[in-house]
Amino acid sequence: MTLNLTVSPDFAPDRLSGWYIFNTWLARQLDTPVHLALYDDFAAQRAAIAADQVDIIYANPFDAAMLVREKGFVPLARPDGQCDEAVIAVEAASPWQCVEDLQPGIRIATTDDPHVHMMSMMMLESADLSQETVTFDACDSYVLVAKALLSGQAGAGFFLSAAFDGLSPVTRKRLRVLIRSQISVIEHVLLTGPGLGGQRQQLQSALLGMAQDTKGAGVLGSLGFDGWQPVEQEDTEFMIDLMETLAS
Repeated sequence: MTLNLTVSPDFAPDRLSGWYIFNTWLARQLDTPVHLALYDDFAAQRAAIAADQVDIIYANPFDAAMLVREKGFVPLARPDGQCDEAVIAVEAASPWQCVEDLQPGIRIATTDDPHVHMMSMMMLESADLSQETVTFDACDSYVLVAKALLSGQAGAGFFLSAAFDGLSPVTRKRLRVLIRSQISVIEHVLLTGPGLGGQRQQLQSALLGMAQDTKGAGVLGSLGFDGWQPVEQEDTEFMIDLMETLAS
């Protein structure tokens, strides 16, 4: 039997090869063929999840909620020391110096990354802006959000913090951060589906020991991770409850 691994589409493009390396490492640890399926957007990935075509997933917080509560997935681990934050940025020459400078009617470039959108909209509240007072340009990736700002197509952009920091130095130099969230408890999580019950402990032990193994440490480096930390069901439930509270 081949297991299907997928990764939240918001990962940094320069980590693509790292996920293929991780896929190979994972197959060796489980002594089972593993296929890495990457999707262009969240809608395509959610369709695969709905069709039960995913066994292991590195999920963003919003989808982790659905996977745990609706599909019976179990959280295993999260990257050590990495939390999800959002960034609102503008083109470097923009006259806007802070979020409060943004005006109703502004065009904002954003992806379909739901938890980043939620955190960014919370930060816009200080400017008295809402879904009804701004216009959104939907982009397929954070690279395209940056391009929308640099071309003048949009006045501001929503980014996952890690994705913004992963843009090329040349691109980042032409952008300016207005605000960066500091929630600190929302994070991506590696989860396994209901069919992997017998292999969960084996996989979690292998993940937690990666940093102490030479080859494992190399795989972590290709992902930009220092290591993995264990995640309990209660930890994920707390994060889900927090996001629901923030969104309400």
